[in-house]
Amino acid sequence: MATKEFDCNDYINIAEGTYWVGFADESAGLHCNPYLIVDNNEAVLIDSGSRKDFSTVMLKIMRTGTNPKSIKRLIYQHFDPDLCGNIPHMEAIIDSSDLKIISHRDNNYFINYYSMISPKECIEEMGFKYEFSSGRRLEFVMTPYCHAHGSFVTYDTATKVLFSSDIFGSYDSYWTYYTEMHKECLKCETKTGCSITGEKCHIDGVLEFHRRLMPSLKALNYALDQIEQLDISMIAPQHGSIFYSTDSVKSVIERLRSLSSVGIDHYLEGIKHG
Repeated sequence: MATKEFDCNDYINIAEGTYWVGFADESAGLHCNPYLIVDNNEAVLIDSGSRKDFSTVMLKIMRTGTNPKSIKRLIYQHFDPDLCGNIPHMEAIIDSSDLKIISHRDNNYFINYYSMISPKECIEEMGFKYEFSSGRRLEFVMTPYCHAHGSFVTYDTATKVLFSSDIFGSYDSYWTYYTEMHKECLKCETKTGCSITGEKCHIDGVLEFHRRLMPSLKALNYALDQIEQLDISMIAPQHGSIFYSTDSVKSVIERLRSLSSVGIDHYLEGIKHG
């Protein structure tokens, strides 16, 4: 399912009550993906985005039919400005005393620099879960040092969608909304294009993103260990493209497992080989 099959100027429904409300910038290599989950009259927004993207994100939220005041929680899986930059604008539009921000304690220290208006909830004090009034449950899984100490991912038990933050992300000027990967992708080493689709392969951008952004192979493999314990229908990263099939999920995990150096080791290898 390529980007051209969707109108990325509008929101996209990716699962039950779950919407991509991001911004497709053809000139950018780093595509940021906020996600909205709506359950009856309650909503949560995951990694709401940068300051400059606020108007686009909020317009798409309203186009889903969601009243901003129904957003009860803003979830931030780490504290980077591309996730948190528009917090003050979100607070102003939502304008609700019920609004709270959810993150890890170590992230909340830094999120307070964006805004101290909304009360902060720490996932470790919430039993690593959040429940809507209906009982629909989001589970928070720690992925420390991928790439911040307090990093985590969010798993929706109702739809089995994993909101994976920076893990499975990509930096690539060639972007499609969904990424299709096949079993054949596991052993493919081509750099010229996909033999199945004829398009540029997304996995190169994914691998390079992790080599540069994740601090160590040990941290990455620990995160993948936690993620592989989940029953995942779809991976929705904060950057890059969505992995929407079982084969895609398995393939990208195995390709990441194949990396031999990440972070500081990758950097030092680059210096050694000049």
